[in-house]
Amino acid sequence: MVKNLVIVESPAKAKTIEGYLGKDFIVKSSFGHVRDLPKDNNAIDIANGFKPTYVVSPDKREVIAQLKKLAKEAEVVWLASDDDREGEAISWHLAETLNLNSAKTRRIVFREITKNAILNAIDNPREIDLNLVNAQQARRVLDRLVGFELSPVLWKKVKTGLSAGRVQSVAVRFVVEREREINQHKSSSAYRITARFDAGRGATLEAELPTRFKTQAEAREFLERCVGASYKIESLEKKPGKRSPAPPFTTSTLQQEASRKLGFSVAQTMSVAQKLYEAGKISYMRTDSVNLSQDALAAAKAEISSAYGPEYAHTRHFKTKSASAQEAHEAIRPTDFALLKAGSDSQEQRLYDLIRKRAMASQMADATVERTVATIGISTQPGTPLTASGEVITFEGFLKAYSESKDEETLDEDASTESSFSRGLPPLSVQQELPLQSLKATERYASPAARYTEASLVKKLEEMGIGRPSTYAPTISTIQKRGYVEKDTREGKERKFHVLTLEGSEVKTEAKTETYGADKAKLFPTDTAMVVNDFLVEHFPIIIDYQFTAKVEGEFDLIANGQEQWGKMLGDFYGAFHETIERGQDIERSTLGSTREIGLHPETGQKLTARLGRYGPYVQIEPKEGAPEDEKAVYASLRKGQFIENITLEEALDLFKLPRIVGEFEDKSMTAALGRFGPYIRHDSKFYSLTKEQDPHTITADEAVALIETKRKTDAERLIKSFPEREDIQVLNGRFGPYIVAGKKNVKIPKGQEPADLTLERCIELADATPDKPAKGGRFAKKAAPAAEDAADKPAKKKPAAKKPAAKKPAAKKAAGTTAKKATAKAK
Repeated sequence: MVKNLVIVESPAKAKTIEGYLGKDFIVKSSFGHVRDLPKDNNAIDIANGFKPTYVVSPDKREVIAQLKKLAKEAEVVWLASDDDREGEAISWHLAETLNLNSAKTRRIVFREITKNAILNAIDNPREIDLNLVNAQQARRVLDRLVGFELSPVLWKKVKTGLSAGRVQSVAVRFVVEREREINQHKSSSAYRITARFDAGRGATLEAELPTRFKTQAEAREFLERCVGASYKIESLEKKPGKRSPAPPFTTSTLQQEASRKLGFSVAQTMSVAQKLYEAGKISYMRTDSVNLSQDALAAAKAEISSAYGPEYAHTRHFKTKSASAQEAHEAIRPTDFALLKAGSDSQEQRLYDLIRKRAMASQMADATVERTVATIGISTQPGTPLTASGEVITFEGFLKAYSESKDEETLDEDASTESSFSRGLPPLSVQQELPLQSLKATERYASPAARYTEASLVKKLEEMGIGRPSTYAPTISTIQKRGYVEKDTREGKERKFHVLTLEGSEVKTEAKTETYGADKAKLFPTDTAMVVNDFLVEHFPIIIDYQFTAKVEGEFDLIANGQEQWGKMLGDFYGAFHETIERGQDIERSTLGSTREIGLHPETGQKLTARLGRYGPYVQIEPKEGAPEDEKAVYASLRKGQFIENITLEEALDLFKLPRIVGEFEDKSMTAALGRFGPYIRHDSKFYSLTKEQDPHTITADEAVALIETKRKTDAERLIKSFPEREDIQVLNGRFGPYIVAGKKNVKIPKGQEPADLTLERCIELADATPDKPAKGGRFAKKAAPAAEDAADKPAKKKPAAKKPAAKKPAAKKAAGTTAKKATAKAK
């Protein structure tokens, strides 16, 4: 007989909790959600108040059967899913699916997995909060309605396979608008005056002119006026200052700081934090509160006093700016401030260290500093002084534990200028003469706003009130998986800048080069994102409007607080939304930005167009008017960073230089080309993908040979066994160990079977016993559009799914098959 059954979401969580409860408790996992909206058209009954239909996921049937059996035997069932809307919904679904008797069912919540928290939760059970459940249902149903009514319109009007969503489309809009802002930025330069002086005793002093000159002539004139000048300190101004610590982490600030300091992606941060939470090392990682409990404040104070001294401790109560934040919840913090090491690997340890230090610093004293500003007079130019500033820490305070990083959002490219923080000035005195060592005017360019990183996009979504802690990571992952946004590293470009130097009585000019615009792990929109965003902005503004999306989040909060009925909220939204969907059926494809005329071929007069095809954006040389019907257009894929909306005629013509013959190897030619899956070298009917650093337009014969030989070596190491009589069957070494390839099948090797000893007959036997993968459907198979936030779902309306239209134009993939000779002949 089971006395107490505790049900949690994850096995790791179950294992930790089981260690805190006695023998009278069994802890089992539901492995997340146990049921969801079905993958057919009958999920939501719109006519009856948007009533959803739920089904148990096929992969959860066995779990449900086991839980039902245990729940029937148990005296009390404790539902212990996470303390948020998603967790509340999981508990409700479990109660419904397991047919739990309310008299013997208890809902317990906790924000950390420690013995005290678990036992306290057991002592203070409650009922399932249906307001929280309804808020989660409202979000799920609304996102289903949006995705499954809007996505088919995109399929018909833009491109098959596209998806749209209430949050994902707004996130894409941010990335698209930032890219256009960067492309439209007109960079202007100005000259910055800097000086270096001998400050005595072997020390130097660096100073600069507070104003900048717009032209080289103005900068030159200033330097010329400094010929023969003497310099002395006119004044020294010292001011005390202080710096205060940042609050402890919320979900979004943890994602941002882990990105800046550790280089973690948003998804990686949440995955690692989840492991730390389930191991009982940190409090719950999905929160928008900066509040700390009284117990946590006392524990932090004790650890700070012990580690650094009582003078470093300073209790602080932070207030969350967001009106929707739940202050009853806590910020992310360690469960034991005295614990220095936590986690099963270096990733977990590094993130734990970050969380602990940030929470500790938030409860520490201010850092005090002394700021000094020296004004340096120029004898030949009275009233135009140089200034030098420095800052010295007089008491470290919270900086003893932690210092927050900042995003690179500056509009001014003074990369060479170091922060003056904690850089003191040498000993100086008023009227002190300063011998000049160098005086320069350096040209500097203004930069556009930086492209978003995953973390800075999360920050933007939070600032605009779009999404909640549980939705940030899935949204960032979704827009990348759907092909709207790419996280990429791009090389910068070179540009010239000028440096004017005063040498004696002469001003010398030197031209230098610098790299600008380089980006590492930034978010770039694809052409598909550009076209879809413009389509939605023009025809479905309600969905992609920032204020509307934030307002919807606010309404979910009202439902969660019991202040609004979820059926009414959905009804108010759906009426206006469905009308726009109906109007969308009449939109002409020709009005979309998926095709653009670039210009005419300078030699042949043929029209060049840029288009969005099945496999991505491409350019096309149209056949001449009156050309024979069998004469086809010539195609070439766009390169990374090129867009339909702004590719030039010169850039388009350059794309037709591929494929190109790079050289010969083993008496066979090597051809560089662009294909559906990127650039490659073709040699002896085999294909070799180029690395990210290699360009098919510039790769040399030696580099191509090295690429081929490296791939051959890798393949040889991968091959365990082959059979000359059946070339389609091989035994290979893969990422997860040895396996058999039989035609298009990947076949597992049974445990205990030595891969090298496999015979052809045994391989065929194992292959025959392995079922074929289910067919994905032909070209005209009926498919449902992907959902807003869940591609596996199908339209909620009771009508047939949108039929996938046949592609009217060949895709960019054909560029790979167009030889250089053919393209040249076509152009002529």
